[in-house]
Amino acid sequence: MTAQNAFDVSSELINELLRSMRLSGVQYRRIQAGPVFGVSFAAKPGHAYFHFLAAGCATLRLEDGSLYELSAGNAVFIAHGGAHALVSSPQACVQDITDFDAAPLGDSVCAVNASPETPSRTLLFSACMAFELDSLQGLGSLMPALMLIDAGGQRYPGLMPILAVMEREVSSARIGYAGILARLADVVAAMIVRGWVECACGNASGLVAALRDPRLAGALLALHQQPGRDWSVAELAAHCHTSRSVFADRFQATLGIPPLRYVTELRMRLAAQWLTLERLPIEAVALRLGYTSQAAFSRAYKRITGQPPGASRQGLRSPA
Repeated sequence: MTAQNAFDVSSELINELLRSMRLSGVQYRRIQAGPVFGVSFAAKPGHAYFHFLAAGCATLRLEDGSLYELSAGNAVFIAHGGAHALVSSPQACVQDITDFDAAPLGDSVCAVNASPETPSRTLLFSACMAFELDSLQGLGSLMPALMLIDAGGQRYPGLMPILAVMEREVSSARIGYAGILARLADVVAAMIVRGWVECACGNASGLVAALRDPRLAGALLALHQQPGRDWSVAELAAHCHTSRSVFADRFQATLGIPPLRYVTELRMRLAAQWLTLERLPIEAVALRLGYTSQAAFSRAYKRITGQPPGASRQGLRSPA
């Protein structure tokens, strides 16, 4: 396989993974602050925080006390929803973001003035969203808790114009802007994940390493494109132009699980999405994933997730 073909395969696989990424329940805040401010954000497992500093400067303080200086054009992506604060200085007192007065700008969008008694010097664009890491089939657990981003840097070309559009949408509040923001948030998150995959450190493991390995990427692409097919290890090895034993050993060494176990886990991750987010009937999900009966699918789902498929759907229902 040539270097260009290897790049094409890996690029297609990344495309397939990013298409399956899910954001939901996005909440936006336009935060203005004066020379002294402190805004804290509580831990939200299953969510991601994104902050873009449009003007001024700030210090990011993590729960462990780590400090990071931010200037205009910097952004922060906290993939696992860890507790943190944005402050004017390490000594600044903080107040939880939910305790500030918020002026609604529309559906799921509001404006916050963190220093109402002083002229504004700092402008932050902030978002919190449910981040479906499981849809990334292993990438989510490998992502660092904190990603510091230079929005104007070479790693994220095109990110700054998108952030500028999001800021204009919030400020202008034109009709339909909440829907546009939701779509742009998907794009921003996908660009950040892609930049991390492309530039991850040389000792990357798991799926990140597999994305760069043409001997595995071909098989992974085939799996993600046809998850309902009755795959054999020999068929997967053929997609990588290698022997069954060499492929199986390399797959296990790189991803930490056998190929067919990966297939099953992929199917159940997709099933969880289709059941909870798309609200598909259980029998339709079973059929789409290649199971000959709903009972066989339910057994596999419970074995991987620890609960029957019906319980996943019920978990999203609001109390009566």
